[in-house]
Amino acid sequence: MSSDHYFSEAPDSKYKPKEIHVVIDGKPAVVTTSGGIFSPDHIDQGTLVLLEHLDEAPPSGNILDIGCGWGPIALSLASRSPNATVWAIDINQRSLDLTAANAARLGLKNVKTARPEDLPEDLKFSGIWSNPPIRVGKDALHEILSTWLPRLSESAEGYLVVQKHLGADSLQRWLESEMPEGFSTIRVDTAKGFRVFRVKNRV
Repeated sequence: MSSDHYFSEAPDSKYKPKEIHVVIDGKPAVVTTSGGIFSPDHIDQGTLVLLEHLDEAPPSGNILDIGCGWGPIALSLASRSPNATVWAIDINQRSLDLTAANAARLGLKNVKTARPEDLPEDLKFSGIWSNPPIRVGKDALHEILSTWLPRLSESAEGYLVVQKHLGADSLQRWLESEMPEGFSTIRVDTAKGFRVFRVKNRV
């Protein structure tokens, strides 16, 4: 049985690029995807629900996309906020390569791709957006979120989308109890089986 998951660092499956037609920030686009990454055939439903809140994206600063896949969130943020730098991170090298290629294809020069450990340690974010990798397991997910969400700048917000039946409500309770003092988490949307949470640094 293949161990090829979208959260694999180096997918086992052969790289077979293909083009798909999508909508990025309201505009038709053609992007390149491949197997061995998250949702290679389309923009998944959770991400679409999250992107309904794209108007909340900060206009400038550094914005983080945790688990970028082929790039739908990062590309949308970069298009909506051309004066911001969008950092697209993933442990899957194929995802990083595809996101970088898609950004170049769409003329989005404000996207930077990187492995998580390669981001500057002192980098703070004006926004964090993610359809986080729930299937990595609860402990790993908690570690990811507790690493990045506290790096929100003062008054900055993070937006997360989580499928309701995959533990969205329990994750909200965890965020409310485990984020640093001065952070708040509220549910801002429920749609098509997904919850959207806003995590804010109120300090």
